[in-house]
Amino acid sequence: MITKKALPRRTFLRGLGAAVGLPFLDAMTPALSAATKAPVRMGFVYVPNGMDVRNWNLDYEGRLTKLSRILAPLEPHKEDILVTSNLTHNNGRALLDGAGDHGRCCGSYLTGVQPRKSAVDIQCGISMDQIVANKVGNQTRFPSLELGMEDARQAGDCDSGYSCAYTNNLAWRSETQPLPPILDPRALFERLFGADAGLTPEEKARRNKYRRSILDFVQADTAKLKSTLGPSDNRKLDEYLSSVREIERQIERAEKDNAQIDPGMPKPYGVPADFAEHFKLMTDMLTVALQSDMSRVFTFLVTREGTSRAYREIGISDGHHPLTHHQNKPELMEKVSQINTYHVKQFSEWLGRLKKIQEGDSTLLDNSMIVYGAGLCDGNRHNHEDLPTLVAGRAGGYIKSGRRVVYRKETPMSNLFLTMMDRMGVQVEHFGDSTGPLGGLSLS
Repeated sequence: MITKKALPRRTFLRGLGAAVGLPFLDAMTPALSAATKAPVRMGFVYVPNGMDVRNWNLDYEGRLTKLSRILAPLEPHKEDILVTSNLTHNNGRALLDGAGDHGRCCGSYLTGVQPRKSAVDIQCGISMDQIVANKVGNQTRFPSLELGMEDARQAGDCDSGYSCAYTNNLAWRSETQPLPPILDPRALFERLFGADAGLTPEEKARRNKYRRSILDFVQADTAKLKSTLGPSDNRKLDEYLSSVREIERQIERAEKDNAQIDPGMPKPYGVPADFAEHFKLMTDMLTVALQSDMSRVFTFLVTREGTSRAYREIGISDGHHPLTHHQNKPELMEKVSQINTYHVKQFSEWLGRLKKIQEGDSTLLDNSMIVYGAGLCDGNRHNHEDLPTLVAGRAGGYIKSGRRVVYRKETPMSNLFLTMMDRMGVQVEHFGDSTGPLGGLSLS
């Protein structure tokens, strides 16, 4: 007879100034009941400056077979992605006095409305991730998480307050309030695992003076929990906590390296100079947050829109944004393709880590729907139709992946977002310039 109580899904290991959420464990399945279904997570990974669409687009529809050059790093996961064509953001275009193409494409991406240009005020619209967070965010520790990798003000090429607001933010809590992304891995780590609101100044000072692993502070709680778990759950917990500790080590290494490097510009403390290292650190922490159900909604701005970042680690010293204005020069277009492929490679490696995390009979990736794409199509033309877009994950069995779906030209991107909101349990009749739910995601 099974008499043990089920472990609550929102269980935390707690200690001095620390709170570590738990992954999905067998002990969270109610005794003598059907398996508890893992929650669906929704997220957006936004890449800047459009795409070299020659090397992104596929020349066929239906089941994914041979991938294009830029999508090729996703070969191990092609059964886990859905590639779309002809989704358009009409409000990213210069219909009104918008904030420039880069400001409009980023500001309108999740809001579906055109940002207003003003040197003293900003006005956009509430983003769909926040509409979802406002409805379901009370089920998790954080209603939503906002991540990024670059700030225009630190790069030194932000010409005004409104431009910074639009190119630096995907998430908007209200028409005038963006939610700035966290850029510094240390800041993200302490937001996820810190719980020092109730600590006295003396306790905070003592914790910082004798900084140890966050896991040291929850050691007693961990030992108590492990004594109640079975072998399978203990193994899962050990693997999960080991991943948290490895993130700490990576952050410590990055901070040590940065102390010895003069980047030549202001930069958040602890941000790795290497793009791939920074991306992995941020996505490793995001993985832990999703795995432990700290949040089910996230946005990730992979460097700001309009960035002129160079990618010297792959031999490109030119700025990304200037390269996209290539005027069809083959040598410049080649570099844009290399950058686009490099971004997809990092995304693919992250999907591989999500696929390894079991949640009952499925995986963390199976139970997610993650949009990867850009707010511009061709960075040289600055066009807003046929945006490069794919959806990774199956949204808990809703999305039939492993396909390319071609929609009618000028199909609103907002239709996709309307459908995603519905999958998250948030029903709205209209969003942005939507004309209705987006068909073709599921074969049912």
